[in-house]
Formats: sequence, C-alpha cells, structure tokens
Amino acid sequence: MTVGYERLEVWQRSMDLAVEVYGLIRSLPADERFSLADQMRRCAVSIPSNIAEGATRASKKEFAQYLHIALGSASELDTQIQIAHRVGYFQDVAAHRQDILVVKKMINALITSLKRQ
Repeated sequence: MTVGYERLEVWQRSMDLAVEVYGLIRSLPADERFSLADQMRRCAVSIPSNIAEGATRASKKEFAQYLHIALGSASELDTQIQIAHRVGYFQDVAAHRQDILVVKKMINALITSLKRQ
C-alpha cells in the first residue's frame, strides 16, 4: 500500500538525495565519521522525514510548516557539503549541490501551492 506522501515527487527526490548522501559520506576520513558525517546524515534524513510527517498532518498550514523545516535541512546539508569541499574532503560537489537545489525548488513550489489553496 502506498501512502500519500510516497506519491509526492519531492519526497521521492529527497529520498534519492538521502541515499546519495549516505554514499558520499563514505569517502570522509574516519575522524569525520562521527561529526560532519553524522550531521550530514541527519540533515539528509530530515528532509524526506519532514515532508512525510507534514503530509500526514491535519492542515495545509501544518504541512507548510514541516516543508519549511525540510527546506532548512536542505540548506544545512548544502552548507555542510560546501564545508567538506572547502577543507578538501570532496572534490567536485556541483552535482550534489544541484540535486539539493532541485529538492529545495520543489519544496518551495509545494509551499507556494499550499498557500494558494
């Protein structure tokens, strides 16, 4: 049985992003596995989790609130990827940042759509 939020393309894309991040953090040095890696993992998981939780709330206003939280997590993740790049852990982060940008745009579009309804 498919739950309503699972049909949302933004949830599906954010799930793909979370899996992508799990792969990305495998390349971090061991001393970062419990700091930067953990923070990146939490942010990546938070995005689809908040979309799912918000979609099951009683009102569109509550859903939008959870989407804003997911948007914040996406921005945090982008920042962490940039930090890892700047300190030399990741070489080319353009594709990862583009994936985050796509998810952020989709979240923003859904927020806008909910406000119009």
